[in-house]
Amino acid sequence: QVQLVESGGGSVQAGGSLRLSCAASGYTYFVNCMAWFQQAPGKEREGVASIHEDGTTNYADSMKGRFTISQDSAKNTLYLQMNSLKPEDTAMYYCAAESRFGGMRSCPVTPDEYNYWGQGTQVTVSS
Repeated sequence: QVQLVESGGGSVQAGGSLRLSCAASGYTYFVNCMAWFQQAPGKEREGVASIHEDGTTNYADSMKGRFTISQDSAKNTLYLQMNSLKPEDTAMYYCAAESRFGGMRSCPVTPDEYNYWGQGTQVTVSS
């Protein structure tokens, strides 16, 4: 089992920045993909970005440019740097992990591909 705990969410004005963190514990040795997802009220959960254990990143097309995913393997921590935030970025942000993609060049940003999830951290952007 892998446990994931997100932090760093909060309220910010449009144009501001936030950095989300996701601390992983448990059987992290087997994890080869981690990702961030967002879910706005009344909408389906959608992918933001993923990162392979070798550092290869993959971004959802709509998320390219303002968000940056990174990881600190020594600390078992995943990050999401969010810049130039917009009110439409308001959502719950979830961290996810998976151990089935070791042979892949990059990790998916599809929610159904991930089995381990955190509880989420809320991001609210006001205009």
